[in-house]
Amino acid sequence: MKKRNSVTLLAAAGLALAGCAASTTVPTAATTPAPAAAPAPAPETFPQGVGLNTANIDASAAACDNFFQYASGNWLKNNPIPAAEVRWGSFQELANKNNAVMRQILEEAAANRNAAKGTNLQKVGDYYASAMDSAAINAAGLKYLQPELAKIAGIKTPDQLQTSMARQQVLATGAFFGAYVGQDDKISSQYAVNLYQGGLSLPDRDYYLKEDARSKSIRAAYQTYLVNTFKLLGDDEAAARKNAATILRLETRLAKASKSRVELRDPYANYNKMTVSQLQKAYPNLNLQHILTDAGMGSVKEVIVGQPAFFKEVNTMVKSEPLADLKTYLRWHLATSFTPALPQQFGDESFRLQQVLSGAKQQQPRWKRTLRATDAALGEAFGQLYVDKTFPPAAKQKALEMVNNIKASMGEHIQQLSWMSDATKKEAMRKLSTFTVKIGYPDKWKDYSALTISRDSYLKNVVAAREWGYKDMTSKLGKPVDRTEWGMTPPTVNAYYNPAMNEIVFPAGIMQPPFFDPNADDAVNYGGMGAVIGHEITHGFDDQGRQYDAEGNLKDWWTKEDAANFTQRADMVGKQYSAFSPLDSVFVNGQLTMGENLADLGGLSIAYSALQKQLQQQYGNNPRPKYDGLTPEQRFFLSWAQVWRTNARPEYLRQQVLTDPHSPAQFRTNGPLMNMPEFYEAFGCKEDGKMVRAQQERAKVW
Repeated sequence: MKKRNSVTLLAAAGLALAGCAASTTVPTAATTPAPAAAPAPAPETFPQGVGLNTANIDASAAACDNFFQYASGNWLKNNPIPAAEVRWGSFQELANKNNAVMRQILEEAAANRNAAKGTNLQKVGDYYASAMDSAAINAAGLKYLQPELAKIAGIKTPDQLQTSMARQQVLATGAFFGAYVGQDDKISSQYAVNLYQGGLSLPDRDYYLKEDARSKSIRAAYQTYLVNTFKLLGDDEAAARKNAATILRLETRLAKASKSRVELRDPYANYNKMTVSQLQKAYPNLNLQHILTDAGMGSVKEVIVGQPAFFKEVNTMVKSEPLADLKTYLRWHLATSFTPALPQQFGDESFRLQQVLSGAKQQQPRWKRTLRATDAALGEAFGQLYVDKTFPPAAKQKALEMVNNIKASMGEHIQQLSWMSDATKKEAMRKLSTFTVKIGYPDKWKDYSALTISRDSYLKNVVAAREWGYKDMTSKLGKPVDRTEWGMTPPTVNAYYNPAMNEIVFPAGIMQPPFFDPNADDAVNYGGMGAVIGHEITHGFDDQGRQYDAEGNLKDWWTKEDAANFTQRADMVGKQYSAFSPLDSVFVNGQLTMGENLADLGGLSIAYSALQKQLQQQYGNNPRPKYDGLTPEQRFFLSWAQVWRTNARPEYLRQQVLTDPHSPAQFRTNGPLMNMPEFYEAFGCKEDGKMVRAQQERAKVW
């Protein structure tokens, strides 16, 4: 498992957003219908806008009571969740449009048998073709997995166990823990080896430990999945049940030793640098020097251990647990990590568990799953084909202009803070001025020349791609940090802030409606893409990002008083969100979602300020035009809300609240607005509006 240091707009990469056509004029929240007996005045006409679908608005809802419902209520009513989805919103609508483009690229590449060997076109086409050949995958059975299964079966000594544990790192099976090369949090100019907790098959440690009815039902479904999958691997009923019990027992042991997701948000607690000799002394049974050497990282002198207590437990386990049980555990993680490349029954069993976890009614079609797999394995090879087809240079230039405007707005907000000292403001401004901005696609593409892909076997291709990716990662050791590298592929509809790089990154996939529409008015673009840009900038100053300096080092640059002032304001946001309940008896975790909530609130606030400056420059003191009968301010907030319109299954919401650092969509919509007097003014909100907070209850950080 690779720890992700960057923070994203969305939990999952590959989501997309849909463009909205303009529609009819609707009354604002403050508009009152005329009495029936009154003579009808001539209707006021307004130009039709672009980029905002006013037909989605539910005018029967009060904007100041529930803006999520007001802005998108008609859409929510008319767009039930498709059977193969666990949620459905503007993200997924555009995902379908984006996927159609990507599918065409992939199918054309797969159909091209004459692509020059070794080219990106050949590799992408052959990878996709092999993954789509379900008949060949089914016919192969476990044939191409057998060499790796045989290695595990042949383990007889601790030394061989350590060699296998190293192999699991190369193959990214997720067994026991994660070992990866990334920037040193305290010396961002250097790469370091990081060890991080892992080894679980269920999405969170709590699924193993909680005793509520839902957690028990998930464990029961997981038990069924374990038994049935071991049978597919060739075990008889008794052996499958015994092995299933072993996996659940070992993973529960790892879960008890794992830190919670909230605890993992503390970057200082995750930074425990040790020399290799100290590592050997602390965890002698693991013999991490041996594992690191076999995993191609034997040259390192120091290692950063994320969670020492977790590794202490793994160290105890590898000696106290029977070797046969440890081999069963390795076999399980190996096989299930390759589920998409194994016969269909393996995927069917996995999906039955996913149905319980997420509420999905139907498995997604194979081409969609394969498209995501190709993007994950060959992201920048595929990305070059995608960019050539979809991303105009003009979009990049317009986005850069918006980034500069939003950055300037953030600088003004920092300078105007009443709670921050001049000394801390100076460092904050220095950090803001050194932000790196990446838009669209990398300036330097990854070189895949050492990766061999063919149509012989999908599983062999997956292994080859994982081995190549691992070697690409470990080759960084001892070299200068590559600040041109991207953490997302170009087709990804998402964005991120990376604190160690102090960079904000917007792949080509996100540069389309409703985030960004070159034909829309500024209010719509600033409520969409502007708020996204502001969100990522604010991540540099959220409860985690603020702990990194301008160079990307984990370093305290705050005065004690300023840090206390920040924490007091952030805690208010945490309490607000912890009171939000998407389902009966289910509440948002305000601590887990703290960074994303601060980024939403800060991002929307600074984007609003940037829009006001833009409008002032454009219109001065002249009246500002209304489109669809809506003021620019109303269109700004409606654009924000319609980006987040989402229907979600209750099972998905339960899983999201437990595992996702992002709040459910309705609270991403309403939560920031409840703290913004600009929203109250735009929609004529009165004190009795359910979203209106008393002044002393409004949170304002940035």
